[in-house]
Amino acid sequence: MPRLAAALRGLAVAAAALLTVTVVPSPAVAGATGRPVPSAGMPKEFVALREVDPTIIQEMRYPSPHNFMGGPVDGYRRPVCLLTRDAARALHRAQRSFLRRGLTLKVYDCYRPQRAVDHFVRWAKDLGDQRMKAEFYPREDKSKLFDDGYIAAKSGHSRGSTLDVTLVRLPAAPTRPYVPGEPLTSCYGPKAGRFPDNSLDMGTGFDCFDTLAHTLDPRVHGRQRANRLLLKQGLERAGFVNLPEEWWHFTFTPETFPDTYFDFPVQ
Repeated sequence: MPRLAAALRGLAVAAAALLTVTVVPSPAVAGATGRPVPSAGMPKEFVALREVDPTIIQEMRYPSPHNFMGGPVDGYRRPVCLLTRDAARALHRAQRSFLRRGLTLKVYDCYRPQRAVDHFVRWAKDLGDQRMKAEFYPREDKSKLFDDGYIAAKSGHSRGSTLDVTLVRLPAAPTRPYVPGEPLTSCYGPKAGRFPDNSLDMGTGFDCFDTLAHTLDPRVHGRQRANRLLLKQGLERAGFVNLPEEWWHFTFTPETFPDTYFDFPVQ
C-alpha cells in the first residue's frame, strides 16, 4: 500500500503538470469544471476518458504539429480522449493494475472522426509533402503507405472503442513540447536518439511506419520486448485486443459499435 500511495502521489503531480499543456478549458467548449462538454452529435454511449479515469495521461498527438503529417488533423478541436463508455471503463480497470506496479497508461489517440481519416488519405496521396519522413517513416516509400497498410480509408478508431496507448513509469514528467522545424530523428533508433517521450522504451516511437513497430517483431528483444508484453498482457486482461502491426494499438471487445464509423468532432 505505501508503494501504491507513493505512485498515486507521483501521478497526481505529473498529471497536474501535463494538464497545463494538453487541456486548457475554454468557456466555448468546457463547463465550469473544465470537463469537455458533449460534442455535437456524440452518442450517449461515448464519454470523455478524464471523467472515468483522470489519472491516465493524455498526450493527444493529432491536434498538435507532432505527428506523421506535421500539423493538426481535421476533426480534432481539442486535445481530449473520447471513448465509448465500455472501453473507458475497461481502460480504468487496466490502469488500476498498472498503478500498483508504479506505472501509468498514456494515450496518444482515442476516438478518431472519419474526417480525420479522410485527411490522412489526402495527405498520403500528396507525395510532395514529406516533411515528417525522417522521424515517422524513414525507410518507407510514401507512395506505398496504402499498399503496406499504414493508411486506410476506414479506421477502427472511428467506432470509438480503439485507442493508441503506452506505459509511463511514475513519477512521470511531461514530454517536452515538439518545436515545428526542429531536426528530426528516426522513430526506430535508440531511445536516447529518438524524440524524447516519457514512455517506457518500446523499441520504436508512436506511429512509427516500420515493421519494427510490429508488436512481436523478433528483432525487438530484451527490455523493449518485455515492455511491449507488459502493456499487451495488462490490456488483454481488461478485454482489449492488440493489432499485431502496431504495439500501441488496442481495441476493447466486444465493441459497442462494431459496424458504425462516426464523424462528430473531438471537442
